[in-house]
Amino acid sequence: MQSTPEGKNLLQVIEVFGFETSSVEIIPISNGLINSTYKVSNNKTSILLQKLNRKVFAAPREIVQNYNKIYSFLKKENNYFLPEPVKTVDRNLCFSDADGNCWRAFVFINDTHTPETPQHTEDAYHASFCFGNFTRHLAGFDSADLKIIIPQFHDLAFRYQQFTEAVTNDRVGRKERIKSEIDVLIKKNKLVDFYRHIITGPGFKLRVMHHDAKISNILFDNKTNKVVCPVDLDTTQAGYYFSDLGDMIRSMACSHPENSIEFSQLSIRADFYTSIIDAYLSALQDELTTEEIKNIHYTGLLMIYMQTLRFMTDYLNGDIYYRIDYPEQNFDRARNQLILLQNLEEFLVTNYNFKV
Repeated sequence: MQSTPEGKNLLQVIEVFGFETSSVEIIPISNGLINSTYKVSNNKTSILLQKLNRKVFAAPREIVQNYNKIYSFLKKENNYFLPEPVKTVDRNLCFSDADGNCWRAFVFINDTHTPETPQHTEDAYHASFCFGNFTRHLAGFDSADLKIIIPQFHDLAFRYQQFTEAVTNDRVGRKERIKSEIDVLIKKNKLVDFYRHIITGPGFKLRVMHHDAKISNILFDNKTNKVVCPVDLDTTQAGYYFSDLGDMIRSMACSHPENSIEFSQLSIRADFYTSIIDAYLSALQDELTTEEIKNIHYTGLLMIYMQTLRFMTDYLNGDIYYRIDYPEQNFDRARNQLILLQNLEEFLVTNYNFKV
C-alpha cells in the first residue's frame, strides 16, 4: 500500500467506505487543484475517494447533496451517465472524520483520462458539446433545488466592486505602478452594465450550469477518445449561459494559458472559437433564447474580463487568494487576460462585426 499524506486517517475513511485496509491499493491522483483525491482498489473494484477542501467550500455536505440530486434526476429522467456515488457502510453519501473533514466516493471509471488542454479543434468541439449537453439534459430540473456553493461566484458586478475597493484601499502600495492597466479595466466597465442586463432581462434564463467548464473536467475514453461524461460538479449551481460558454472560450480559444508571460504571442484561435460556439449551439438546440443567441459573443468577453478583475484584485490585495510562484505572478496573469480580452474584442470586430 502506497503511503499518503493522510496516513491513518485515510485508512479509517477507507474502512468506512467498505474496504479492507489489509488488501487495498491507494494511489494519489494529483491533477486536481482543490480536493485531495485517491484511487482506492481491491481485487474486486475501485473507487475514487475525495476529501473536500474546507478552505474553499464552507458547506461540503451541500456539494454532496447537490451531486446526488443531479445524479438521480439524470439517471431517472434521461439515462444520462455520471459517475455513481458510493455510500458508506452505514448507507451515507459522505463521512466526516475526526478532524471534521468531509469525504465522499464514486465508482472509479476505468480506461479514461482528462486532458489538460485541447490539442485539436475536435477536442474543443467535443468539450463544448459535453457541457452544453449537460445543461440541456437538466432543462427540466429546477435550478432553485440546488444549494449555492459559492455565492456570487460569477457575479461580474460583485467582482468589479471588489476590484474598485482594492484600488481604493491599495493595501500593499501597488496601485501607482499599474495605473494604466487599472484605467483600461475601468473604461471597460460597460461589460458590467451588460451583465446587469443579463440578470435582470427576461430574455436570459437561469439554468443549471457547471461553473468550471474546462476540458480537464471531462472524462474521455482512452481507446476512442470520445467523451464519457463531465466530472467535478462541485460548483454546479444556478447560473447563466455566459459562465460555461465564456469560460470555455477563455480557456480553449486562447493560444496560451493564463500563466504565460509570452504576451506578444497571445491570440485568439479562430478555428477553436468557431468550434466552441458551434458545438454549444448544437448541444443546447432550441433551449437558448433568441436574446441569448443574439448576444452569444458577449460570453467570452464577460468571463475574460471577470478573470482579469479577479487577478488584478488579488494582486492589489497582496496575493491572498491565488497561489503564486513569484511576486508579480498575479499581475502577469492579469496582463495576460487583459491582452486576451483586447485580442478577443479585435477578433469579434474583424470576424463578426461585433462591437461592445
